[in-house]
Amino acid sequence: MKPTDINSDASKKTDFTTSIVHFDRNMPHANGAIHYPVHPSTQYTYDSVNALIDVFQGKSKGNSPYSRQGTPTTAVLEAKLASIEDGDGAVVFATGMAAITATFLTLLKHGDHVVVSEYLFGNTASLLNTLESFGIQVSKVDSSTVENVRSVLRENTRMVFVETVANPGTQVPDLRAIGDLCEEKKVLYIVDNTILSAYLFKPKIVKASLVIHSLTKSVAGQGQILGGVVINTGLYDWSLYPNIFSGYQKGDANKWGLMQIRKKGLRDMGATLTSQAAHIISLGLETLAIRMDRSSETALKIALFLENHQHVAKVYYPFLASHPACAQAKKNFKAGAWLLSFELKQADNCLAFVEKLRVFIKATGLGDTRSLIIPVAHTIFWEMGSEKRADMQISDGMLRISVGLEESDSLIADLNQALDALE
Repeated sequence: MKPTDINSDASKKTDFTTSIVHFDRNMPHANGAIHYPVHPSTQYTYDSVNALIDVFQGKSKGNSPYSRQGTPTTAVLEAKLASIEDGDGAVVFATGMAAITATFLTLLKHGDHVVVSEYLFGNTASLLNTLESFGIQVSKVDSSTVENVRSVLRENTRMVFVETVANPGTQVPDLRAIGDLCEEKKVLYIVDNTILSAYLFKPKIVKASLVIHSLTKSVAGQGQILGGVVINTGLYDWSLYPNIFSGYQKGDANKWGLMQIRKKGLRDMGATLTSQAAHIISLGLETLAIRMDRSSETALKIALFLENHQHVAKVYYPFLASHPACAQAKKNFKAGAWLLSFELKQADNCLAFVEKLRVFIKATGLGDTRSLIIPVAHTIFWEMGSEKRADMQISDGMLRISVGLEESDSLIADLNQALDALE
């Protein structure tokens, strides 16, 4: 196979891992290294002053003169991530929250309206509270039904934001119907695909305009590095979006949204991913499919085990028949991913149960190679208060698991002995 054949459209559709592993064979670099090298420099030079000026003025492409807006190493990672989401461009950030914050702050203005799922990740929900203090209107709805979204749309609605699978309750939005609605209303449709990753689901299929990931989780997958990305799917007509700065309205309108996110999110806000971090994330990306297959298979086995245990009241996992979105999940997703939650029948046993575990690590975080467990109400959603937790269907006895790469028998045995100890 010729290097130029590696990243053909046909190859990307059928050989997910092959296209990633060999992606940088088409990227010219010195000395014949198998992996694209790390470029740590903060400045980049040009052959002439006019070439430098053309890059500053957006008349030609080239390395960013200053690495706050990116480096050759981050550019390769952006190209890989855009490719696996079938997008036409991407911007990487220092964290997932930086990617989300940059998207909101660069595309929204005072008086704009945004519709979001009421089951969003806690930090994202906190950010929305901040946006409201800036005069941005936010409507939080149960996005499992498209009519709930439709009912709150306004003339000033600029975007709809959902997560493919909510953390920790695993709620799934009415993804396809919301995509159709946003297309009809010419509203920006943003989907956070962190938990599933492009391997299990591509939001472009449901007409997403932008796709966001915390690269820390599924993509990097080793609990070693932070990162985030915003990917443009190419489906939204940015010439319709009212908040694009006039200076960016040049050339291909499809590039305007990402250009504004890059310029204001990286140049102005400085949420820059380092070249070293980009390199580590690229290495993690190469094993994405293998890890997602393994952890998804194990998570389903654990969910089935827990669902049949006498001390467990409820299990939340999209591929369980008891999950309200199971039919939609199986239609749209290749597998259920590594996130699951469950509730003990006696909430007071929650902490004692966790203390009895020997293999699971008591820690926050998601998408690690090691399996993690955390009592939700006592930790990551503590600040929210009991009333808000109840609104989000988070009980005092809820436990969240991020399934790693250990053998399923080891994990189930550990859960079983800790549950038996409750007797």
